[in-house]
Amino acid sequence: MTTVRFGVVGTSAITEWFIKAGKKLDGFELKAVYSRSIEKAEEFGKKHGAKLFFDDLDDMSKCDEIDAIYIASPNFMHKEQAILCMNNGKNVLCEKPFATNKRDAEEMVKCARENNVLLMEEMRLTCTPNFQSVKNNLDKLGTIRRYSANYCQYSSRYDKFKEGIVLNAFKRELSNGALMDIGVYCIHPMVNLFGRPNSLKANAVKLSTGVDGEGSIILEYDDMLADIRYSKITHSNIPTEIQGEDGSIVVDKISTFGDVRVEYRKGGVEDITAELEVEKDEKFEVDSIYFAVKEFMKSLREGKKESDINTLENTLIVMEIMDEVRRQIDLVYPADEN
Repeated sequence: MTTVRFGVVGTSAITEWFIKAGKKLDGFELKAVYSRSIEKAEEFGKKHGAKLFFDDLDDMSKCDEIDAIYIASPNFMHKEQAILCMNNGKNVLCEKPFATNKRDAEEMVKCARENNVLLMEEMRLTCTPNFQSVKNNLDKLGTIRRYSANYCQYSSRYDKFKEGIVLNAFKRELSNGALMDIGVYCIHPMVNLFGRPNSLKANAVKLSTGVDGEGSIILEYDDMLADIRYSKITHSNIPTEIQGEDGSIVVDKISTFGDVRVEYRKGGVEDITAELEVEKDEKFEVDSIYFAVKEFMKSLREGKKESDINTLENTLIVMEIMDEVRRQIDLVYPADEN
């Protein structure tokens, strides 16, 4: 497969970033756009060069001019839409968080295997060269004792929330909130590097809609601890660290897996930031999404049914962790009860 013909579900900013990133890759073709409104599908699609437009997802997933479908709909819709597409033989790249809960994620994985198609979560951070650089340099730290991740980014939508206008980011019925939106970016790299924790304790500040505005998690491994802080109602510039007995790896900005360096306990700093093959964009999201799209297309061309980087097992562990966090902070979504 030289060219990968994509259909996209959703017409939001994240879909625009996906398309812009994809167009930097050889063999990427935007073929079709789905929206509940055919007018919106046409308006969005024509702007980005698509040729086919749908307001029925079943019709799009049956189209033989499409190889893969990118799903960027509200979180609670991921399972139903992904399963529909995979049952019609389409490969699926699903925006994070993969699903509302582990139960739904397991159904998606089962469906992918039954239909012999590629399914991958679009967790962009773990596909970046800088994350691979971190992974390749862990041995310089000696015995690792702590993973400390911080992603606190004040949301412009929170200003509207305080005015009494509840936008999608804070709607419980959409399976949203701080954990699902940005906490997941702290959890995925941890699981990719260190696997499943033994236990965890979670706390959160909940908003009037019932979703979490911010939270923290302490996780225990055999010989190390992990602490995660995430927020949509405060802002922080504290970097993320992986601390070992001989030194630490510092990640300046976990949201993009920005510049990374090793700071040695006995002195000295080593820059391990990887050189990028793609120019930085005015929208930082494009840079990191690029590598996730590249990994998905590479996996598809190699005939794989699972990414070697964003494995389905890692995705299921992340969903398991988030389920337990939500259990402890008493955050239940309507989709959990279906």
